[in-house]
Amino acid sequence: MRTTKFLAACLLTLSVFSCKQPDYNSKDAEIEKKVEALLSKMTLEEKIGQMNQISSSGNIEEMSELIKKGEIGSILNEVDPVRVNQLQRAAVEGSRLGIPVLIARDVIHGFKTIFPIPLGQAASFDPEIAREGARVAAVEASSVGVRWTFAPMIDISRDPRWGRIAESCGEDPYLTAVMGAAMVKGFQGDSLNDPTAIAACAKHFVGYGAAEGGRDYNSTFISERNLRNIYLPSFEAAEAAGAATFMTSFNDNDGVPSTGNKFILRDVLRGEWGFDGIVVTDWNSAREMINHGFAADDKDVAEKSVNAGVDMEMVSYTFVKQLPELVKEGKVKESVIDEAVRNILRVKFRLGLFDNPYVDENKPSVFYNKEHLAAAKRAVEESTILLKNENAVLPLGSNVRTIAVVGPMANAPHDQMGTWVFDGDKTHTQTPLAALKAMYGDKVNIIYEPGLTFSRDTNAEGIRKAAAAAARADVILAFLGEEAILSGEAHSLADISLKGAQTQLLEALENTGKPVVSIIMAGRPLTIAHEVELSDAVLYSFHPGTMGGPALADLIFGKAVPSGKTPVTFVQHVGQVPLYYAHHNTGRPARKGVKPLAELPLEAGQTSEGSNSSYMDYSVELLFPFGYGLSYTTFSYGTPKLSATELAKNDVLKVSFELANTGKYEATEIVQLYVQDKVASVTRPVKELKRFTRVTLKPGEKRMVEFELPIADLAFWNIDMKKVVEPGEFALWVAADSESGEPLTFTVK
Repeated sequence: MRTTKFLAACLLTLSVFSCKQPDYNSKDAEIEKKVEALLSKMTLEEKIGQMNQISSSGNIEEMSELIKKGEIGSILNEVDPVRVNQLQRAAVEGSRLGIPVLIARDVIHGFKTIFPIPLGQAASFDPEIAREGARVAAVEASSVGVRWTFAPMIDISRDPRWGRIAESCGEDPYLTAVMGAAMVKGFQGDSLNDPTAIAACAKHFVGYGAAEGGRDYNSTFISERNLRNIYLPSFEAAEAAGAATFMTSFNDNDGVPSTGNKFILRDVLRGEWGFDGIVVTDWNSAREMINHGFAADDKDVAEKSVNAGVDMEMVSYTFVKQLPELVKEGKVKESVIDEAVRNILRVKFRLGLFDNPYVDENKPSVFYNKEHLAAAKRAVEESTILLKNENAVLPLGSNVRTIAVVGPMANAPHDQMGTWVFDGDKTHTQTPLAALKAMYGDKVNIIYEPGLTFSRDTNAEGIRKAAAAAARADVILAFLGEEAILSGEAHSLADISLKGAQTQLLEALENTGKPVVSIIMAGRPLTIAHEVELSDAVLYSFHPGTMGGPALADLIFGKAVPSGKTPVTFVQHVGQVPLYYAHHNTGRPARKGVKPLAELPLEAGQTSEGSNSSYMDYSVELLFPFGYGLSYTTFSYGTPKLSATELAKNDVLKVSFELANTGKYEATEIVQLYVQDKVASVTRPVKELKRFTRVTLKPGEKRMVEFELPIADLAFWNIDMKKVVEPGEFALWVAADSESGEPLTFTVK
């Protein structure tokens, strides 16, 4: 399954926006003829029915009757293949025109075999992990009749308080574009009409990750320039990769809800990018425009949504109820409805639903098969981040005879799967405790005393028991973090520290004097500065899914070596949020370090502490920067060489250097290339990720690493709102993270 030619050639070496997939996102002439022929036979009511998506009511007879009348185009949340076939028979054999329904489901990071949450997959900096995870999910989900998923979520997420950061690929536009495009490829496969393909849905279009205060569904205030430079590129990459569908977002931006935003839906998505698939609303986001104060009533909702460019409405039913009258009144032209229905039918034809609408109910189960579990385990191994490793505590060696396993996440099969897992079965989850016993129980004595039964537990009695047990061990493994319910949609937090008495537990373990290894499983980057200080080593594994246990066990004992890097900045204190690496400089840049407020002299002068963009009571220093992660080995970076120091706008810059493994373990380093446009017509970020690659080296091995960077990839939306490469001087870093490396310079003429 690990075929990387497409991803290596298309997503990393070249621009992510140059890889249009001709098979399932081109205007196939035969399909267009079929669409037009079918559309010409449809009544207005049948057309509007195709624009209606409902959630399964459970009443198969009731839904079948509505389908036969042509009133439903898509059904959510039906995963019983027998019932799916019943619904399809009602559509194909019972309705006047025989148009199949499109069965949809939220399949976010796995169907049955659960992979790490998307934020965790992004930590691998490996698009093949993202592609493979989506492919496994598609194979499993399609086996029960699901042919449409609402993923990938490619919102740029720079506020860890936002619960849905778990579903994202983090804070960086380029990393998100690469990983999101890979997920599209995985869900949809080589051709949408493959029965194992499911239509991907790029969501949420657009700006949702910038929700004010990190509170879900909240407003955003993104300028067009920032929209184009930061928030749109990942969606443009998904469209270029062939994403069959797009979903509008809940938020309003600058006062305009996305579901009624003609600029992003018609002008950008359709007009500039040429998208010809389905645009669907998020759950009830159309009707919620009334709450926004953007629409007066259901009729106004339907008019504004459809005229803005929405094709299908998810569960709010204003289209089927209001569009006939709106067409009669001339407020919505039937030609606009025709275009929406063309988009819907086109995707159904591309999926092969007209030729093969039914599920094979007798097909052997593909759930949790050996290959799927192996892929899920590999994803955890690549995405786990080693944040600290004092005195090389990890990996555990032969001198360790007894380990204490403690903490609420050591044996939490449900919570280990993370957010947005509708179909995962916790009885198939392999927890760290179970894996350690099964895989290494014959090598070490394992003492298990959880201390806390769940992440919010405050029972001090359990802590005393855990500390007493841990005192008998050579090494303590503390599995900490947050339950699945503490992240995801509508689960934003103002305080992103460890919950319950977990810090108290860790303090008690540290007081034993034994080495403490903290393994943290969470849906977001938590504020863990104190916990890192208490620990001798820290492994961070964003909720790892089904195979978290075996992967973490192998990482702890050195059978696998950590290679993950932080896909989002880790702050020390929630009051620093938002803090991200690709910020702009101010005229008075922040300084690191602050004087304690207690040391300020009384009646000090207004400027006595200097004037800069800092907090008085907390430094701007990060806990861990974007792109950071340690290994069990060490790597040495040679001085990079540039193919030229003066280039034209149509040139390609080649950057090469020698990377050496100077340690004792075969391991993988994620090499990152950053660029800064030093002076431009508008201020530019201090650094921007432009390329990355994974390099695996044996101990003592050296290799020349080369990046190719088309100068065209330095383009941005300038002061005149044009996407151009401006001439001038640029800085370039090749480094292990966003804060490392020495800059080189080159000039663009």
